[in-house]
Amino acid sequence: MRPAPAYEPYRFASASDGLSLFARIYPGDGHPLLLMHGLTRNSADFEPLARHLAGRYRLIVPDQRGRGLSDPDPDPSHYRPDIYSADMISLLDGLGIDRVGLIGTSMGGLMAMIMANMQPERIAAIILNDIGAALDPAGLARIQGYVGPSAAFGSWEAAAARCARINAGAFPDFGLEDWLAFAHRTCREDGAGRIRFAYDPAIAQSIGGEEPATVPPDLWPLWDGLAVKPVLVLRGALSDLLAAQTVIGMDERHSGPFAAVEVPGRGHAPLLDEPEAREAIDAFLQAHLG
Repeated sequence: MRPAPAYEPYRFASASDGLSLFARIYPGDGHPLLLMHGLTRNSADFEPLARHLAGRYRLIVPDQRGRGLSDPDPDPSHYRPDIYSADMISLLDGLGIDRVGLIGTSMGGLMAMIMANMQPERIAAIILNDIGAALDPAGLARIQGYVGPSAAFGSWEAAAARCARINAGAFPDFGLEDWLAFAHRTCREDGAGRIRFAYDPAIAQSIGGEEPATVPPDLWPLWDGLAVKPVLVLRGALSDLLAAQTVIGMDERHSGPFAAVEVPGRGHAPLLDEPEAREAIDAFLQAHLG
């Protein structure tokens, strides 16, 4: 395995309330790409993909508010994709990036669709990782079931075991070393040696109830707003959040370049280090960003 590439730490202010947010900047000669993680993840989630793409593209990989090294929000009602998307526009403005490709996993994919509707001229192409224009209620219920406060872990092995209990259905072939690597990307150790998930437990308040506040009631208008944008959809073959039929419907309603690839042996959501995912990403980026 190639060593993890070096990145430049970058601090920026949130769009609306001045929170201090964090991003990793991986230098590269090619087109800038903004990589946006899922609900309970952080910028470390993209380490496997950064190992593959860094140097060829300039990668901007933020921690959304309340995740990783970004400040928690004192008002949990602000944990919403529209606010995160505004933060991302602020990030791009601060970096002087006028045109960007987007890669979004789960919630990050919702943000990508929102951003493409907010500033269509700025978005060159979009890769959606196991997210689309309709969300399966079974997957939403599963996510609601594990997000929120949890006790600290006494060891990285205990953290890995917890990650496995939550995500085993998505990665059925993982062994202990895989889960330890997963835990190190998903959790963080504080100065007292306690290990916790690297997100503000208050994000759970925004996904409670039958209609989570983090999800717009109807995503199809967002999808239709992408119009002619080049889009690649990656779907885990075992996904409980993105149905294969939804991907077919997205293709039928999209007039621009569209590709869809199913990643075998993966649920919600692929890590993007799978050979099928990498091959699809490479071909898509080469075709639409050079």
